[in-house]
This record gives sequence, structure tokens and C-alpha cells, in this order.
Amino acid sequence: MHVLFPTGHRSETALHSALAGVDAFTYEIVPMGEIASFLSPGMLQRLLVSGGYSLVVVSGMCTASFAEIEQSCGVPIRRGTRHATDMRLCVPLILAGALSSSVPADEVLASERRRQAASRLAKMENEADAAFTVRGVKFGGSSRIKVIHEIMDAHRHPSLRDAVFAAVVGGADVVDLGFGFDATPENVRRCFAEVADLDIPLSVDTLDPDLIEAALFRCDLIFSLTTKTISLLADKIQAADAAVVLISREASLADTVAAAKAAGLLKTLADPLLQPPLSGMIASLADYLLEYGCPKVLGCVNVVEMVDADSPGICALLAAVSAECGAAAVLVSEHSDKTHGTTSEMRRAVEMTALSRGRPYPKDVGVDVLILKEKRRRREPPLTYTDICDAPVTSDDLDAYDPCGNFRIGIEDGSIVAVRGGHGVRGTNWHDVFAAILAENGVSLLYHAAYLGKELYKAELSIRFGRSFEQEGEF
Repeated sequence: MHVLFPTGHRSETALHSALAGVDAFTYEIVPMGEIASFLSPGMLQRLLVSGGYSLVVVSGMCTASFAEIEQSCGVPIRRGTRHATDMRLCVPLILAGALSSSVPADEVLASERRRQAASRLAKMENEADAAFTVRGVKFGGSSRIKVIHEIMDAHRHPSLRDAVFAAVVGGADVVDLGFGFDATPENVRRCFAEVADLDIPLSVDTLDPDLIEAALFRCDLIFSLTTKTISLLADKIQAADAAVVLISREASLADTVAAAKAAGLLKTLADPLLQPPLSGMIASLADYLLEYGCPKVLGCVNVVEMVDADSPGICALLAAVSAECGAAAVLVSEHSDKTHGTTSEMRRAVEMTALSRGRPYPKDVGVDVLILKEKRRRREPPLTYTDICDAPVTSDDLDAYDPCGNFRIGIEDGSIVAVRGGHGVRGTNWHDVFAAILAENGVSLLYHAAYLGKELYKAELSIRFGRSFEQEGEF
């Protein structure tokens, strides 16, 4: 196989370095113009006239279509990585014939890594042993750490069924319905009846024995039992075949576990109760290193909620902590705005941890919890120019009114909506919305077009990162 890598003068050295030592096929690196991404079909056609190439790999940054050239010359033209320094990553894809004519190799590689990771996770879980199962979900043993999503004050939630659905979509293995001191047994029965038909593990979260008993017709897991409630409810819990989470109250946690087993409750999880940072967190973590004769659950809410820091990194760290101390499950909540999305973040974190078995560190496994920060910064070639001027600061009172009319932009249900004169344009990305506005002749000023592009893209980023959007406000 003889492969052509057309590139730009700025990327030529980096590409030579990236492909140095590759002997699985022969190749030529040919600079064409200053920048690799500016390669045009005409330029490439002139180069292919000489023939002799089995494959052409262009920069992943190229936006031109080479379909006609590929058809006329009979040589496959595929997209490599966006950056020349990463082009060596294409070698396995070249040998497997897996490069795409339209998708940059970076995305092909990322998609393949995700696919492989998902396949491996499914295989690992299918083959894992377990201490016990709840509605087919494995707990303990060699199974993956399970994510339990808590819905606080479930009896006051305006749309409980939708919230349960959202938790499962976000990656929850179990949905925990929490009830405050003002809840009644009737409230509990109503809430569980509302979601009773869903084939997912449900948990009740309360210390009140009357509320626990009210949930037993459908709940699969109970947060939290003490020696007192064990003596009151053991027979009924056994009849419901429910699992239990045990905490220390009237007796030590070890004695509480022993009492549960003596009462015939064999599906048990011990919760040493993780304390908030600066309020005994490290001392409480030491209790997780102890063995209680049953799997453990790490309640992460006290840590994630009680630190003004972005939750993804905290989830990744707590997932690793859970694995090291042998926890079978983690409890999370999305009670506040800042913890929105924590369930999906924790699910990715525990999957990353599971895929890291046999490795020294949880990294490079095909799953990560990176959202805003980059794993590797891109190294763009330096800009070249003969002269430069500083853009003047524009006046705050610059008239941005467009004779075609101005738009009110917002986000609704995961979509961008631009409204003018009672007519709305909706789409999931800024480009589609802007193109629709142009098609309706909705813009007549270049300045207004630039403004719309800025605001629409800001709205798209707000959706992507789960942030609030304010037109003309800071992102």
C-alpha cells in the first residue's frame, strides 16, 4: 500500500515527525500550499495525475468534498486527524480500512474507543459475580459500582415520574425516593404507586418505620435501617425480598450488620456515613476501610453538595475512593443547580474506574469525565502576517437595530429558539437556526449577522454544558 499525505508547508515537519518509523506501508508527504486545511479538489487532482497511490489521507480539518476526484481517479480519499502531530493515530485505521471520507479520524477513533469501552463494560458486568441482586442489578462481588440517584422530598416533587425517567437516562442503576419528616404513609404509597410499573430498582430513603412499611409493596432497597427498625420490620422486609442499607444509630455499624443477619436480612449494604469536607471527611473515610461482612455504600451527597467546586472532578475522585475501599454503590443527588448532571458524571466515573482494573491509574480507558478541560492541548502552527492592527473598542451605544427586525433568543427543552414578531425558529445547533433565519431573509446588516452568530452559539454552548442562558449576558 502506497499512501499520499497532502499537507501544508506549516504542517510538513510535524507530519514527518508523526509518521517517522512507520513501515506498515509506504507513503509520501507532499506539501501543497501554506495550510493543509485549505487543500482544494483541483489541487489534489493535479497531484493524483501521476498515479501510483492506493490511498490519500487529507487533513481532518479539510472542509472540501473530494467525492468527484475520488470517483474520477479511482483512489480512496479519506480524512486523517485534525492535527498533523496526531496523524500516527491513523495508522491502525489505515490498515483496517476504517478511515472516513467525511469524519475526521479523531472522531472515528474516539467513537471506536467508546464502542470498545461499552462492549467491555457489558461483558465484565455480565460475567461478574455478586453478593446479591436487586431486580437483576448486581451489587458487590466483582460487579461494577452501582449509581443510586436520590430524589429528595419525593412527595413534593411536581413531576416525579419524569424525574425518575431522567435519572435512569442519566445513568442511575437505582432511583431512591427520599421523604422528609413532613411525609405521611399515604404520601409514600402515592409516590411509589406512580412509578410502580417501571421495571427499575426503586429505593425508599427514610428512618421512619411507618414510611418504610408503606413503601414495601414496591421498593427494592431501603435507606436506612438501624437496630431499632430491624426489630420492627425484619419479617415484612423479608417478605418483600427487599435489600437494606444499614447505618449506626443505637449500636455500632458492625453490631447493626450482625443484627440484620441474625434477623434473616441477607441483602445488606453497610453505610459508615461519609462526612462533609472540613467536618470529619477523612476520619469517616477511615471507617470505609473496615470490613463489615457485607458490601458498602458510599453516600457522596455530603461531599458533592458541600463543596463549591465543579462536580465532575469530585465524582471522579469519589469513584476511585469507592473502588479502593470496596464500596458496591454510591449515592448521589441533583438537588441543587450546581449538581445538575451529577448522576451521569458519576456513572461515567464508576465506568472509568471499572475499566481501570489491572491498570495503575484510571486513565486512557475509553471513558473519561473531562467536560471543559482538554486531555491534550492542540498545537496549532503559528500565525504568520506582515502587519497587524488592534481592533478599536466599539461604542456601547452602537446601533444594532436591523431593519428586518431583531430577535429574542432563548433555550427550551434542549433546543435554541429565536423569536421575532411572534414567529419562532427552533433548532439544536446555532448553524441550523442561523441558516433558517437567512433563508427567511431575516438579516440585512453584517453587524447583526455577527451578533446573531455570537448569541446563537452561546445558546448552543449553554445547552451542551447544562448552563443557563441570558441573551447579551456573559456565558
